[in-house]
Amino acid sequence: MKALARTATAIGDGLVAGLLGTAAMTASSTIEARLRRRAASTAPARATAKALGIETFASDRAHARFNDLSHWGYGTGWGVVRGLLGTTGMPAAKATAAHGAAVWGSAAVALPALEVAPPFVFWGRAEVAIDLFHHAVYAIATGAAAALSASTRDSPRSPAAHASWATPP
Repeated sequence: MKALARTATAIGDGLVAGLLGTAAMTASSTIEARLRRRAASTAPARATAKALGIETFASDRAHARFNDLSHWGYGTGWGVVRGLLGTTGMPAAKATAAHGAAVWGSAAVALPALEVAPPFVFWGRAEVAIDLFHHAVYAIATGAAAALSASTRDSPRSPAAHASWATPP
């Protein structure tokens, strides 16, 4: 039962960490888009719609809402991976690096496979650097939130540290 409780806790921590990481990435990409006077990315909606077989939206507003839902769902969901990496005993910095590489790598493969974006080798150095920066912001913020959650739970002052489900093996 302890393993199940640890896994469930890691998933919950990961979801919260992923949500916070997505907020950080949203802030960085919004600032960058405004500074460069470019429109917000619609890649999340286009990828999710294509994967789900959705061809049209009732309105531009419905499309924008779906884009936000896709973006936030994707980032929050990937937080689960970071939460689970935290249970492996891997140092936090390595878990964050592995998580960031997995997130960016999956997008680099999935978006061209779904014909939403060309392969990153055709983007140009500046665009690759900007995309890597935003994904690094996400991974670092997600990793920091996961580490904070784990350290808070493991603190002797934390009420969770005294709960039977939070006791280490």
